[in-house]
Order: sequence, then structure tokens, then C-alpha cells
Amino acid sequence: MKLAFIGLGAMGRSMSARLIGAGHAVSGYDVVPEACAALAKAGGRAAANAADACRGADALIVMVFNAEQVEAALFGPNGAAETLPKGALVIMSVTMTPAQSRSFAARLAAKEWPMLDAPMSGGSQAAAEGQLSFMASGSDEAFAKAEPLLAPMAKRVYRLGAECGLGSTMKMVHQIAAGANLAVAAELTAFGTRMGLDPGVILDVVNNAAGRSFMYEMVGPRMIARDFAPRGPLEIFVKDLGIALEAGKAARFPLPMAAAAHQLYLAAAANGHGAEDVGAVVKAYEAMSGIVVKRGG
Repeated sequence: MKLAFIGLGAMGRSMSARLIGAGHAVSGYDVVPEACAALAKAGGRAAANAADACRGADALIVMVFNAEQVEAALFGPNGAAETLPKGALVIMSVTMTPAQSRSFAARLAAKEWPMLDAPMSGGSQAAAEGQLSFMASGSDEAFAKAEPLLAPMAKRVYRLGAECGLGSTMKMVHQIAAGANLAVAAELTAFGTRMGLDPGVILDVVNNAAGRSFMYEMVGPRMIARDFAPRGPLEIFVKDLGIALEAGKAARFPLPMAAAAHQLYLAAAANGHGAEDVGAVVKAYEAMSGIVVKRGG
């Protein structure tokens, strides 16, 4: 299949490589030239802009940071809408509010582009291994067209219904779990360090006992190795937990755990760590307590 891919960051780079490996012809675009160069090295075509990537494409995958970037990629100057053929499928894998997802789906449908609302989770390693979990909603037509594209990238594809927005709702709910788990992991690691324990021992004990969590298993080793090169930037949880809190406010539903975790990510971002790996959330506790969380240190 001839495929356009917009957004070649930590996740998009690995996802596009999986698609190339499965035999799809991938033309991709990212605002970062190095990301486009990596796609070309993997066997894809580096496009000059989104419109160039979408020319003649059977489908488009959008994997940018937020809804504002989606707007620019689809409908801005040199955007996908200028060249994407009628009937081409748009797989929207961007975390956004359910209302934003529904709005994009309606605008795309008006131009005869079916959309699959398909955010995912798993992290950059899962993306490289084709082990992502997609939370998807859309028409039967959209799912049928998406199947050969999702298969090389996915461990599971959850079909959540025919209405776009349901996938984004599930991702919003999921991000409360992911963000709060990691915030708690940072807290317990920093607290144990302050109390005289080795962070490496804390990590090992907790992840081999009842306190185990996927987020701590995945990010904890980077946290205590002080490896903050961004596999996923901390700013993700500032955005995603903010989305959940706004939805909770609109629904008059309390989200105290999400709110507490959001404040921690905001504190880390306010101290200049928003572009670092999500594990840099531990730096908020370091700043408050005067410690350094480091294996063996």
C-alpha cells in the first residue's frame, strides 16, 4: 500500500520503519530534518512537506504531538488536504480530546476521507517491536482499510465502536493510569532514596512485589540511571493529564489523583525539564528535597 506518514518522532520513526518492513511504500514528513533523514535511511521517501507526502497515497497516518499540529499538518499551507486522494483513509494516532477527534472526523468525512480514531500506547520500544496497543473507533470501512497497516505495528487493536472520539476517550482514561503510575513511582523512589535506600534496590523490590507497574518497569531504569534523553517527552503528561482534567471538569467528575499527578509534571516542566524524558518527573522531588536519585548513589 502507498502510505503517507506525518510525524516521525520517537514513536513515528519506529512505526514507519515497521510499515516499511512489512512492504508498504512510505512517504513521510516531519518538521525535524533529521527525522526525515532517518526515514530515508530505513527505506522510505523523505517528503518536502505534508502535501508532498500525501500525493497519490492510499492512506495517511498522523502521529504529531497535539491537535494544533494536526490542524497545521492537514489544513495548513502545504498540508495533506491539498493532495490526499479522495477515499484515502486517515489514521489519527494523536492524543487529543474526544471533541477534537469528532471534529476532525467530520471535516475529513466532508472531503470523502474516512478517519479511524486510533491513539495507541506502549512506548518507543513497543513501537520498534510492533507491540503497540491501539484504542480505535470508526466505521467498518475504516477498520477494514486500516487492518494491513495496523497489523505490523500492533500487539492488540481494541475496537471501541463506530463513532470517532471513543478511541480518544479511551486514551484519555488510559493516560490517567500511565501518568499517575509514573508519578507515584517517582515519589516512592525519591522518598526511599531520601531515607537511605539504594534506588536500584527500590526498583528491583517494588517491581517484584505487589507494587509493580509497567510504567515503573519501563521508565524506572532510565530514571535511576539518569538517562533523560526523551523517548517520550515529559510534556506529554502535562498535555494528556490536562486533557483529562478538562473533560472531568466538563462532566462534573472529580479526578483528584490525575490532578495531583498533573501538578507534579507541571512542576518538573516549570523547572525546565518538559523536553526531557518522562522519567525526569523525579527531578521535581529532587528539587524539593535536595537529593539526587541515582543507582548506587
